[in-house]
Amino acid sequence: MNLVIPQIDIKDYGTLSIDQFKELDYQSVEKYKIPVELLMENAGLSLARLTATYVNQTSTILIGVGPGHNGGGGLVAARRLAGWGYSVHLHLYKTEVKPLTAIQLDRATAVGAIILDGETPDVFIDAYLGFSQRLPLPTSLQNIIHEKNKLNCPKISLDIPTGFNPQSGELLFTPDTILTLAAMKTELLKIFKKTELYIADLGLPHQVYTDFGLNPFEDFHMCGLVKSV
Repeated sequence: MNLVIPQIDIKDYGTLSIDQFKELDYQSVEKYKIPVELLMENAGLSLARLTATYVNQTSTILIGVGPGHNGGGGLVAARRLAGWGYSVHLHLYKTEVKPLTAIQLDRATAVGAIILDGETPDVFIDAYLGFSQRLPLPTSLQNIIHEKNKLNCPKISLDIPTGFNPQSGELLFTPDTILTLAAMKTELLKIFKKTELYIADLGLPHQVYTDFGLNPFEDFHMCGLVKSV
C-alpha cells in the first residue's frame, strides 16, 4: 500500500510524559466527550494503515493481543486489515479480556482474523500492553516477548512497547517501528535513534493539545499519521 506520511520535527510540537498523556486521555473522554471506543477505533485504523505499508495482499500479519484497551486497538487493526483482504492471525496473551476488548475480538474474528500463533508472519504487531503497563512483567509474558523478538520480520509496537522501562529507556520488546498515540511521549525520545517513531491521530480537537501546552498536528488531516524525524 502506497501512503504518503508527512514528516515532522517533534521539537515544533512538543512532547508529553506518559503520566501527562494519561491525563490527556482522561480529559478527552470526560471533558470533550470522545468515548473510549472511538479512541480505540481511531488508534486501530491508524495502526492498520501503517501496517499496510509493510505488506502485500499475500502477506500474513500476526498481532499480539493483550487483555486491555491496547489489545483492543490491535483488534481494531486486525478487523480493518482482514476486511481489506489480508491474512491476519491473532496471538492472545490472556483468554479473559476487558469487555470492550472482547467486543473488538468478536468483530475481528467475524471479519476473518484467526486466533493462531504458529506460522512465521511477514509483520508482527505488539499490542499486548499500553501506557498503563507495570514492570516487571509476568514471567510468562517476558517469555512470549523473547520469542517474538526472534521473528525475522518487521515489528511494530502500538503506543508503548511491551516491557519498555520509561526511566532507563531499556527495551524488552525491540520494535522496528512504534506508532504512539495522539502525541509523542517524552520517554520515547530515549530510543529515538533505535526505531522509527510515528504518531497517530485519535480524532482529538486542537483544544486538547493547547490545554497541555502542545501545538496541534496540522498534517493529521492528510492520512491520520505523521512521522517524527
